[in-house]
Amino acid sequence: MQGKDSSQSSEPITEINLTPLVDISLVLVIIFMVVAPFALQTGIKVLQSKPGASTGKASMNDVVQITISKENRIKINNQEITIEELPSILSQAISESAEKMVVVSADDENSVGQVVTIMDEAKQLGALKIALMKTGGSSDSGEIRGDLK
Repeated sequence: MQGKDSSQSSEPITEINLTPLVDISLVLVIIFMVVAPFALQTGIKVLQSKPGASTGKASMNDVVQITISKENRIKINNQEITIEELPSILSQAISESAEKMVVVSADDENSVGQVVTIMDEAKQLGALKIALMKTGGSSDSGEIRGDLK
């Protein structure tokens, strides 16, 4: 028992175990690969109007109003139309409008795809500005307030 214990050697450790370093590096690479697409995505910038804001006033009589009901019925300036009639009637309404502005008012339960389709159609037919309005909001004054771009 006078011999040295084989587990306790006086030689220093000269090799570094790289396995944990490689494992951590690969985990970080995977995390960055998963997170990177989210950092690159951009969405539609929506500017909310502040209470009492006076910029961007437009009379409701000068704009084209498009209303989409819960039942997906479309009205342009309170005239009910079908989706097939939309391009011709919307084109006529935009050409007669002094502001060339379209206000889309949809219910919360409407399909976003239908709203976007109508917005695209309005832009293609010559609308200079498109605004979104909440249904049931404070639109009783007959004016649209906020930054309408």
